[in-house]
Amino acid sequence: MAVPKRRVSKQRKRKRRTHYKAQETTLGTCSKTGDPAVRHRVCLTSGMYRGKLIFEPDED
Repeated sequence: MAVPKRRVSKQRKRKRRTHYKAQETTLGTCSKTGDPAVRHRVCLTSGMYRGKLIFEPDED
């Protein structure tokens, strides 16, 4: 098994990790209500996904 010959410095480690960033969630619009919704997920306001009713939303 490979073993590092020298300890990796903090600066070198942090330079390598600069590219690990959280991505913004991509929002689309619900085809029924027009509200912004997370893509590839069920719309929480209408309960629809890809034109099919998945669950009945609450009328609160």
